Amino acid sequence: MADSHDPGAILEVIRPARQTLPLVFASPHSGCAYPDEFVQGSNLDPLSLRRSEDSFVDRLFAAAPGRGAPLLRALFPRAFCDPNREPYELDPAMFEDDLPAFANTRSPRVAAGLGTIARVVANGAEIYGGKLRYAEISSRINGYYKPYHAALRGLVDETRAAFGFCILVDCHSMPSIGGPMDKDPGETRVDFVLGDCFGTACAAAVADGAERLLTGLGYVVTRNDPYAGGFTTRHYGRPADRCHALQIEINRALYMNEETIEPNPYLPTLAGNLGQLIDGLGRLTARELVPR
Repeated sequence: MADSHDPGAILEVIRPARQTLPLVFASPHSGCAYPDEFVQGSNLDPLSLRRSEDSFVDRLFAAAPGRGAPLLRALFPRAFCDPNREPYELDPAMFEDDLPAFANTRSPRVAAGLGTIARVVANGAEIYGGKLRYAEISSRINGYYKPYHAALRGLVDETRAAFGFCILVDCHSMPSIGGPMDKDPGETRVDFVLGDCFGTACAAAVADGAERLLTGLGYVVTRNDPYAGGFTTRHYGRPADRCHALQIEINRALYMNEETIEPNPYLPTLAGNLGQLIDGLGRLTARELVPR
């Protein structure tokens, strides 16, 4: 069942009646609750703002609680605040006042306009019509980003305590064709990209098992290209501490109309296949996940 929350809640933790799998699923970018002030202050219309969403990914993994694993989903949108970044990856050119010295202003994500507070949506369109103030953004980070990661850390720690290890699956989707902000502009993407930070974020058995399962279902899968894993995968993926993290990117053309942002008829089939992936990852044992 879902944790109780008020209408202004920023996230949802959907727990199984009893957790039976050493897995945690997280969907940081499927949120679509856009604050009115944010929309009114943007250069973009509501549909254009949604270009950065991993739309419906929470629905694709909705089977997780019924199969014995919790699912965390952000309700706020990525364009408003991105929890798959460091907490303070910020572009000083976006602000009318100074940023604190601890802000990371030089990361590749900031340079691309896709920091914790994004400058652009996925197609490169500018979000804001004017400069921001740091106090406003600090409020977003404290009110949205930090509670999301507090919930995620809690789920990971609970799972590791209960089972001796945890596999965190960070759930994403990707445009079917690489965009102007991507490493592969104009290129057609495969069905799935698995990111394990080039083998450092999880034991080989996790990524190998996911790839074997998905290819067995007929999908085309690659590893770490063009997405090797974002902040969540790097930050939580510590096999030596018995926490394994795997990022999964799903080609949006499989399950949705990318122009209208509407699901297509294949979505239930894909969700069913991902249920099989959940079961398969759940069968991995601690012995298989000893770091090499």
